[in-house]
Amino acid sequence: MLIGAQWVTGTGPEVRSWDPRTGEPLDPAYHYGGDEEVARAASLAEAAFGPYRATDSATRARFLDRIAEEITARGDAIVQRAHRETALPPARLTGEVARTTGQLRLFGETLREGSWQGARIDPALPGRTPLPRPDLRQRRIGLGPVAVFGASNFPLAFSVAGGDTASALAAGCPVVVKAHDAHLGTSELVAAAVRAAVEACELPEGVFSLLVGDGPELGTRLVTDPRIRAVGFTGSRAAGLALVRAAAARPQPIPVYAEMSSVNPVVVLPGALAARAGRLGADFVASLTLGAGQFCTNPGLVLVLDGPGLDEFLAAAAKAVAANGGATMLTTGIARGYAERRDGIAGRPGVTELARGASGEGAACGAAALFTVDAAAFLADPALHEEVFGATSVVIRCSGTEELTTVLRGLEGQLTATVHAEPEDHALAAALLPLLELRAGRILVNGWPTGVEVGHAMVHGGPFPATSDARTTSVGSLAIERFLRPVAYQDVPAALLPPVLRDGNPEGVWRRVDGTLTRD
Repeated sequence: MLIGAQWVTGTGPEVRSWDPRTGEPLDPAYHYGGDEEVARAASLAEAAFGPYRATDSATRARFLDRIAEEITARGDAIVQRAHRETALPPARLTGEVARTTGQLRLFGETLREGSWQGARIDPALPGRTPLPRPDLRQRRIGLGPVAVFGASNFPLAFSVAGGDTASALAAGCPVVVKAHDAHLGTSELVAAAVRAAVEACELPEGVFSLLVGDGPELGTRLVTDPRIRAVGFTGSRAAGLALVRAAAARPQPIPVYAEMSSVNPVVVLPGALAARAGRLGADFVASLTLGAGQFCTNPGLVLVLDGPGLDEFLAAAAKAVAANGGATMLTTGIARGYAERRDGIAGRPGVTELARGASGEGAACGAAALFTVDAAAFLADPALHEEVFGATSVVIRCSGTEELTTVLRGLEGQLTATVHAEPEDHALAAALLPLLELRAGRILVNGWPTGVEVGHAMVHGGPFPATSDARTTSVGSLAIERFLRPVAYQDVPAALLPPVLRDGNPEGVWRRVDGTLTRD
């Protein structure tokens, strides 16, 4: 564990990461921490908050850039260790290193651009009747220390220095990360990179800490520590909701931004089905089986209308699934849970198994599977609506647009919703769009949901239970807003104002002055 500037060994039970291909434990051994380690990390984070949030945007941008540089310098070692701990291909992990450093640099650019501060100025109107208007100015500041929980399926991009950490640090918030047990060695290497950047930028030691501990126990202790002011989480619905409940039960409740569960429905409209059924079937399975299906944007449901092309689509998809050789999943526990959920679907009323892939070799290998069910049976069975974390999907056959719409209305909140359409389908697609907007945070047309671009316009969030707060995103520059709150300054003398709110716009950023967006 890294607590501030010190590497420490916990006094709790020994724990190791495991090679999911062989089931063998990996060196070194780690030890769980507990209340003492949580209290120390949270205390250091609280002490660091004041001086860290007082740094200017340029300083924090340099810090994020330096973290990216330190991770890049350790890139080969990080990829090698992550490959051993997760069985993810080195090429995929190399890309994830680039994505992680790219996120850090994106938030550095966001800081330098300046509009993240949300500066607004309503100049005084002393002559206004019947009452004069005071001088009002507003900006956004960091909430305070943030607890971040590393995800199992992205050991880099949604982990120690991933999007939650990058956006919180950009907002001026110190971060305490709870490492995921599946990739402790990878977490340690990345934490060393962050620590090196803290030292190089001469920032307070409590700006960053990394804890190792029992998920439910240490996680709850961290979220309920009064010095922690917000939480970023990616993982299962059960774990996310446990953190939400713990945070809400505090004497001073705090926000939990949890990304939890999504089946990411794909709607194939009649024109698309008739025009390219075979290619759609093959491309769908390529998305489904990518990364052994261990993506939160995995296409777990496909909605199709009975008609021309349906048989060809199902045949192409079934052929692709049957040809899939299986892949090693992240952990043996994840593989067991996947197999239980997959095989549970096979036994549900009205469900037909279309194809199953090879089991493959290894302690944690998962076989892909494809099922079909009619809309009536799907609507009658809540178990079919739940996420399967792995390469399993259900094709729902709908008799017409009314039944299709009924199914969509019955779905929970999602991260994504996808529509495949030809020009002749656009009228129907336009009618479905308002419904999809209420169900998902990202809507795709003629694409596949796996793969999340990091940029300014991306939304990786959605209505519950996709996330615990549908107003936010965990990917893209807008993610910084989760860890900020507005503060208004009324009739504050110019000498006391934060620079971003002073007359003359000394920072040269976009501000809303008397209702008009300007850089003047």
